[in-house]
Amino acid sequence: MSLPDASEIDRTMPTSAWRFDEDVAEVFDNMLHRSIPQYGEMRNCCVQLARNYRKPETAVVDLGCSIGGSLRDLIDDTFDCRYVAVDNSAPMIDKIREFFRNHPNAHRLTIEQMDIRNSYPSCETSVTLLILTLQFVPIEDRVKILRQVYDHTIPGGVVLLVEKVLGSSSGLDSTMIKNYHDFKHSRGYSWEAIEAKQKSLENVLVPQTAEWNIEQLRFTGFSEIDCFWRWMNFAGWIAVK
Repeated sequence: MSLPDASEIDRTMPTSAWRFDEDVAEVFDNMLHRSIPQYGEMRNCCVQLARNYRKPETAVVDLGCSIGGSLRDLIDDTFDCRYVAVDNSAPMIDKIREFFRNHPNAHRLTIEQMDIRNSYPSCETSVTLLILTLQFVPIEDRVKILRQVYDHTIPGGVVLLVEKVLGSSSGLDSTMIKNYHDFKHSRGYSWEAIEAKQKSLENVLVPQTAEWNIEQLRFTGFSEIDCFWRWMNFAGWIAVK
């Protein structure tokens, strides 16, 4: 199930620190497809892996669900489990409620506005999605969030973590950032818009290295960890409890 054709084109030009406000929510799906390399392939990987690990009578939880893109294909299935969409942005919550209002499987979906630094949905979870979410959380809170995920996950359950990452050296990082900006320019963003968004995201989106993310998953108790997708300075991991 895809977004309505009326989804708007991203022409945002931020002039202050990045916020997931009404303007961003209105164009978010277009923004993701034009700003995240291989976005469709990455999301398909997450959907396929989630299908492998979700269990009946448990929940699939999407932390930082935005407008619900990562859950759409899963909820379209007839598989009997619960889905929980969590975000702390009221405009994003409004959008996901609007999108799923008349969905035939809406009775399986719970939508919660919540700050994941402080709490986790009250459910037993087989799959948690953390898709481009943890990078927006202060570094000192990330382990606590992963610990909450671990504690609510059933044995054999998983977390799917996708993050923007730093290169392993400053030189490699600069090269990957340059290529990323070239990618965005090829998708129709002006150099002015690319620079404006980069400045807006400073100290709001704070990436860490791939190795750091793996270490945090291992530190919180996940036993099997592997990378399922990577494009330069973006990476996705699956971690099994």
